[in-house]
Amino acid sequence: MDMRKLMGHEKRRGDGYKLLAACFYHPQKELFSQEALFKNLTSALKQVCPEAAPFSEKMREAILQYNDEELAVEYARLFVGPYKLLAPPYGSLYLDQVRRVMNHSTMEVLEMYRQAGLVMADEFKELPDHAAVELEFMYYLIYKEVEALAKADLDTALYFLRNQELFLKKFLGPWIPPFCQKIREGTENEFYIALAECLSTFVSNCRAPANLNYFPKEKTPKATRC
Repeated sequence: MDMRKLMGHEKRRGDGYKLLAACFYHPQKELFSQEALFKNLTSALKQVCPEAAPFSEKMREAILQYNDEELAVEYARLFVGPYKLLAPPYGSLYLDQVRRVMNHSTMEVLEMYRQAGLVMADEFKELPDHAAVELEFMYYLIYKEVEALAKADLDTALYFLRNQELFLKKFLGPWIPPFCQKIREGTENEFYIALAECLSTFVSNCRAPANLNYFPKEKTPKATRC
């Protein structure tokens, strides 16, 4: 794979994370339409994770069945409460032994953000290990990888690639499948069922190119699962 194709692949892989992250904030049907979110997501997935593309197309079709209020009510029922969260969107509730947020894994996630040069904005009200935040962090790491590749800075590109691999292996990868299963079990809403299928398939099957020949041979990492 030549450098130009590699950069294009990685950009689209990052787009997959960014667009899926947007689906885990409060639903904004009109904004999704204006931004052609599902069209762009499907386009990216067809090139980097074709197994997930049918589910993003299903999301585009399914969201048309519901009005804004119906989507908002279902979003709150699954992810917000106020009584019981049917599908809590916080990694620590799946990774740590205790059933409360802001535990050991959350602190480790915050440290990875800090090491990557990021801090949580004071006005941001969600927790650091919210699904949308972790997906956006993966987008950021891939963006920084692509930025380094554009400058032919291979050491920095490798640094951000290895951080992707670590974050997926230790944090995002282990908890997304059970989270998506809780979504499927907790709703009959076809949009959120398709979203769960799309996210779990993407995280389980999308990879950085196996032939990372832009790195020196002795530094070539294993393929990154995403």
